[in-house]
Amino acid sequence: MNTQKNTNSKAMKTTLIAPCGMNCRLCIGYIREKNTCPGCYMVDAYKTKTRAGCIIRMCEKRKQLKSKFCYDCDTFPCARMKSLDKRYSTKYSMSMIENQEYIKEHGIRKFIQKEKEKWACPECGQLLSVHRDNCPSCNHKWR
Repeated sequence: MNTQKNTNSKAMKTTLIAPCGMNCRLCIGYIREKNTCPGCYMVDAYKTKTRAGCIIRMCEKRKQLKSKFCYDCDTFPCARMKSLDKRYSTKYSMSMIENQEYIKEHGIRKFIQKEKEKWACPECGQLLSVHRDNCPSCNHKWR
């Protein structure tokens, strides 16, 4: 049974780029139909366990930064960021540290454009989920 939303209805927005550099639009928690995560910057009465307990999202030092991204912190990348980056690089071929460095150098809009190209399904053109090997729109195995 497919529990994914039609990904056509979920645009990639600047507010969906998490403080850690994760593109929430590509997260299974954001695109699934049940227990949907609204993204790290969204105010919502329902908070997923992962979002509510995220140490990076709740970091007081990061919250004081103008950009609100970890890349502006004097300890970037911190141990927490390195751990997250290692996990995502190994399991999902996505580097949070590289994402943040790209955003810092090129800006968030260029990052989003790059993400749209990088994460488009080769079969249907819709956005993939970093957490799944099959496209949530057409079920094409892409990885």
